[in-house]
Amino acid sequence: MPAPPSAPLALTCGEPAGIGPEIAAKARRALGQEVPFFLIGDPAHLPAGTAWAEIANPGAAAAVAPDILPVLRHDFPAPARPGRPDPANAAAVVEVIARATALVQAGKAGGIVTAPISKQALQEGADFAFPGHTEYLAHLAGVDHVVMMLACAALRVVPVTIHIPLAEVPARLSADLLRRTLRLTHAALIGDFGLPAPRIAVSGLNPHAGEGGHMGREELDLIAPVLDELRAEGFALRGPLAADTMFHAEARAQYDVAVCMYHDQALIPIKTLDFAGGVNVTLGLPFIRTSPDHGTALDIAGQGLADPSSLIAALRLGAGLAARRAQQAGGAA
Repeated sequence: MPAPPSAPLALTCGEPAGIGPEIAAKARRALGQEVPFFLIGDPAHLPAGTAWAEIANPGAAAAVAPDILPVLRHDFPAPARPGRPDPANAAAVVEVIARATALVQAGKAGGIVTAPISKQALQEGADFAFPGHTEYLAHLAGVDHVVMMLACAALRVVPVTIHIPLAEVPARLSADLLRRTLRLTHAALIGDFGLPAPRIAVSGLNPHAGEGGHMGREELDLIAPVLDELRAEGFALRGPLAADTMFHAEARAQYDVAVCMYHDQALIPIKTLDFAGGVNVTLGLPFIRTSPDHGTALDIAGQGLADPSSLIAALRLGAGLAARRAQQAGGAA
């Protein structure tokens, strides 16, 4: 069931010992009702003095004053100790993500914005079997393949392989994985981002994009054939390109997204350009999901130092993407 355009975003609480509760409160104060959203979590974990109101259902969020955080209550078994994740809370963190997914699938939320989780805490306290949010949400949605995009005003990037050791990348990189990643990215840029003819730059795997096979043959044997195949279908693709020359301003002006072969190859440039404003977007889900492009920041949790800029950007982008999805669903009805 598609969500109506007015359905608020569901913000999951993330790791309660991290900065998630703090940036949720700060984002509400900064945004007011510009972006309708509600927090799913335990209000006892919010910073002292946070103005919040319990809501019985997502639809009630719209009636909450703009300086008060709407909270869909989800009680946790243990208090939040800043900087010290408690394994007793791990299962509830996972439950919140599943609850948000159920709400958006039922059309009661316009999309999901996820506050950062501690993967180690979830694995130790809840036997969490997934590398991160992205893979868990794909499991909940029942889809085989999703793509992680990081986006800011200056750059969009997509890593083909994500949360795996660098030593495993060459073996995990395949023509089928690259092809599916490019197709999902292309479709999302058209459908969700409104780019009718997206331009995609594709990196090589090796230094200097393999330098004609002298520094590796993945570019010649794997990447280039996939790009040629998709170019024949009308995709506007550049590459395989040397990753070290893809991200200066003149290069970035020539494409709408950079698809890279592994995690750091994609994430280092965007975090260098806009560490505070980057947004993680999961492509290929049947609903919108965004998140701030940072972790739990346990080292500064509870000190009032957390910057909410990335969460604010994630909420704004999530709202825009959800509105476009709702318009498309309405037009198709």
